[in-house]
Amino acid sequence: MTPRPPSSGSDPKKTPERAGAEQPTAAPRRSAPRKTAPQTAEKNESAGNTTRKSVEKAAAKKTAARKAVTKKAATRTTEGIKATAKKTAAKTAASTARSAPEAAAKAAPRKAPAKKPAAKRTPAKRTVAVKAVAETGGTANAVAAEEAVAGAAPAGPLEVAVSPALDAGDRERLLAGAHHAPHSVLGAHPVPGGVAFRAFRPYALAVTVLTGDLRAELHDDGQGFFSGLLPLREVPAYRLEVAYEGTVQHTEDAYGFLPTLGELDLHLIGEGRHEELWQVLGAHPMTHQGVTGTRFSVWAPNARGVRVAGTFNFWDGTGFPMRSLGSSGVWELFVPGIGEGELYKFDITRPDGSRTLRADPMARRTETPPATASVVHASHYEWHDQEWLARRADVPAHDAPLSVYEVHLPSWRPGLTYRQLAEQLPAYVKDMGFTHVELMPVAEHPFGGSWGYQVTGFYAPTARLGTPDDFKYLVDALHRAGIGVIMDWVPAHFPKDDWALAEFDGRPLYEHEDPLRAEHPDWGTLEFDFGRREVRNFLVANAVYWCQEFHIDGLRVDAVASMLYLDYSREPGQWTPNEFGGRENLDAVAFLQEMNATVYRRAPGVVTIAEESTAWDGVTRATHHRGPSGFGGLGFGLKWNMGWMHDSLEYMSHEPVHRKYHHGEMTFSMVYAYSENYVLPISHDEVVHGKRSLVSKMPGDWWQQRASLRAYLGFMWSHPGKQLLFMGQEFAQGSEWSEVRGPDWWLLDPAYGAEADHRGVRDLVRDLNSVYRGAPALWQRDVHPDGFQWVVGDAADDNVFAFLRYDAEGNPLLAVTHLAPVVRPDYRLGVPDDVPAWLEVLNTDAARYGGGDVVHPDPVKPEPQGWHGRPASIRLTLPPLATVWLRPA
Repeated sequence: MTPRPPSSGSDPKKTPERAGAEQPTAAPRRSAPRKTAPQTAEKNESAGNTTRKSVEKAAAKKTAARKAVTKKAATRTTEGIKATAKKTAAKTAASTARSAPEAAAKAAPRKAPAKKPAAKRTPAKRTVAVKAVAETGGTANAVAAEEAVAGAAPAGPLEVAVSPALDAGDRERLLAGAHHAPHSVLGAHPVPGGVAFRAFRPYALAVTVLTGDLRAELHDDGQGFFSGLLPLREVPAYRLEVAYEGTVQHTEDAYGFLPTLGELDLHLIGEGRHEELWQVLGAHPMTHQGVTGTRFSVWAPNARGVRVAGTFNFWDGTGFPMRSLGSSGVWELFVPGIGEGELYKFDITRPDGSRTLRADPMARRTETPPATASVVHASHYEWHDQEWLARRADVPAHDAPLSVYEVHLPSWRPGLTYRQLAEQLPAYVKDMGFTHVELMPVAEHPFGGSWGYQVTGFYAPTARLGTPDDFKYLVDALHRAGIGVIMDWVPAHFPKDDWALAEFDGRPLYEHEDPLRAEHPDWGTLEFDFGRREVRNFLVANAVYWCQEFHIDGLRVDAVASMLYLDYSREPGQWTPNEFGGRENLDAVAFLQEMNATVYRRAPGVVTIAEESTAWDGVTRATHHRGPSGFGGLGFGLKWNMGWMHDSLEYMSHEPVHRKYHHGEMTFSMVYAYSENYVLPISHDEVVHGKRSLVSKMPGDWWQQRASLRAYLGFMWSHPGKQLLFMGQEFAQGSEWSEVRGPDWWLLDPAYGAEADHRGVRDLVRDLNSVYRGAPALWQRDVHPDGFQWVVGDAADDNVFAFLRYDAEGNPLLAVTHLAPVVRPDYRLGVPDDVPAWLEVLNTDAARYGGGDVVHPDPVKPEPQGWHGRPASIRLTLPPLATVWLRPA
């Protein structure tokens, strides 16, 4: 991984209101001047930061406008009122059917009496004009109200009384966005003398309660508050009619609903054990108490208050305060009438009273960067990979063929979307014979130059290439082509963008509160606080999320070493030892163990892979098995062998005449080859930032560079361990990879003069994969010492490496790599005496690959002459700079 500095994005688009959403369309407000990128989080508050002066300024217009709205409402036809009454009755019936079990299950504090069944209501025969007065109308007024709600003709005129005054502290907290329980003061509540209705609608000219045939205009209490007392015995099913300048909106009251999260969900969140966290936090379109809308919920335990701002309220969350659900630190609000596609953020009031506008940490979809808003999303994708999922757990990854093609999706074919990639990538990977693709991080990130390794949207595939369902389509297409999907996952750190996770609710939350533990010294980012159970839950659930929701087959965990050590890239005095005086990050160890155990339990057949560059003991050991260090294993399935990669590339970079002095760099890996379950990675990190492409690392002229590359790939595919090759290296791209232009596909254009040279290397990789998959000796015993035997490992002067690989049945494959630019005829190698003849199955020097065609077309028979400690031997002509594979004829 090679991350870059973080970058903030632009503000969310202030799109027009969507149909059915409750909001003004022409409410007066001031907009802050738009800033150029990078911008702070407050850039999205241009509509939301309107001061109280704006409200007071708009008040002058209310009297005349309210008269016009009231007159217009009073002239509604009887038919319109009847239709409204029928619709209200139907919703009331659904709401009544749901409210009782929900109230019992969730132990909601609301004490309102049960609503009357909607079926008893009859259509009204006339409208009821309601005039607001200072006092109730006595018994006659109450009877009229009851009749109007029931749908019968009222007995007399109905009047709205002044409701009990809103406490000054509640008013102030609501205006400041610092109220923990807005549902306790807003909405409808039984009080002595009737039912008090209170609405908080900044910029509204009038608010009217609609229930049955009853129309009751609430008093304007100033600063966006409206209230009234109706002489009702119980809280009815009702809606609000909200008049703004130039428009009238009808909506359910968001503050008339029970909580949408149950006690079990809150308990699991508090314990840090909610393994499907994405199902309860974030934005979820749903039907609640018979009403469609979206539930918004967010974990922000340090916030004084949280509000929802988005396109549905012109990014002004003033009138949308969320309620705190006790000690869980979770805030929740069900907003009726809001559906998929709406943009939103959380307007958080920090402990010091300041405000910050934040993207949803649990957002399952985001705007396309550099825009930063979250998007309300619900998946509608139907999978077609059941056959793949049914058999992927049949054989553990370390005992199966695993040949990985690493891809950076935005640059593999620049400009292609997820669905367009699905038409090309699976076919290409299948043709090349790779068993898996590994996708560099697809989680949303603000800066493309970070390649996805500085994540801000851990639950959202990047919107640069399409929607989450589009990404599912790509994964599905790969599975249907027989290709597994591994995804890079980055739980080690996150960027400091002030609209994302950094000090999310005003204090360190996702990061460690100790600056020595929070700041990552290498990448200018923040490290997660792995010791906080809610943060650990956020990450563990995220790993499960990608496997469960997107059918990902493997997670390659980035930068594990930076997580494991407290002194990683830190000097003495810049870190604090653990409780035992050691340098190990015990919290990170516990997190990785929990993550691996949870993923393997919940997603059978998935493999986790550690990018871990040290000699940590037990990276791929089971978590319940303790090693010499005293730690249980981390529980990964595989580990990148960074030592093999570094040593072998160092050897190959030397001129052949000098390689004999570095012979051990190619053989040392076998000293520890079975200490872990390894992947041999030639990844993106090795072909950027001045390291040169793989073929350009090789010394000599162009012919020798290509020959050395082919020989190296042959050695790599025959060495114990799985293989990973970064895109572009399969056809000997000469230039370094760039995320802007991607691989140099033009090198394979038949019109290009050297096309055959590059096509030859690609043909070799295809054949390496084909022979590899058909030869169990090359993968079946990868993690077992009895699957490998040296034939000759000390022929430094000859630059020769020869060894035998065995499958589970004891069938051998002989691999010989010769890394000198000369032909060596009659080179004798010791072999078992129970193989009557050996047949060459692959030779990297073949003419079709661009080599000199020093091949062995006929079977090679052993001679009874012992050699290299074996009872028999064969004589081979070793091609220059080549690898040869032979199997029993």
